[in-house]
Amino acid sequence: MSDDRTAELARAIDTLRDRRAVLRGAAVAGLAGVSVPLLAACGGSDDAGTPSGGGTTSAPTSAPTSAPSSGTPSSGGGGSVLGPTSDVPVGGGKVFDKIVVTQPKAGEFKAFTAVCTHAGCLVRTVENNTINCPCHGSKYSAEDGSVQGGPAPAPLAAVQVTVQGGNILGPA
Repeated sequence: MSDDRTAELARAIDTLRDRRAVLRGAAVAGLAGVSVPLLAACGGSDDAGTPSGGGTTSAPTSAPTSAPSSGTPSSGGGGSVLGPTSDVPVGGGKVFDKIVVTQPKAGEFKAFTAVCTHAGCLVRTVENNTINCPCHGSKYSAEDGSVQGGPAPAPLAAVQVTVQGGNILGPA
């Protein structure tokens, strides 16, 4: 089942990349003197270069699974090292690229896509048990990724991570 979640996350990220590629291609064509109708994008970009407006990204509503607190990765194997467990405070979390890892209770790690379901921006902080998106104020539960506030239409998608030797391993 984690392969399905990983595939959904990959499709969501690819969709964002595809939209940017189309807009970039239209801009280059316009600079080259080719007559191109004006394309209206749903989003711009914030200071960090992440999308900041427009459409939604769908996310599964199933509950996330926590990773084992020690030992070897699950039967699906582990992926690349996201970072050390010591970087994720108890009651808080940390964003590793496009994955946000939280530690609601000591030794219990949860992970979600860091892509906000409202406009595709990347969440940036985890404070007061919420995962926070800077673009429009969406807030998600650090425990289960559910929407806690703001315009987000759906929870953050769960991502399977494992803990091995003091490191958090991302999806394979």
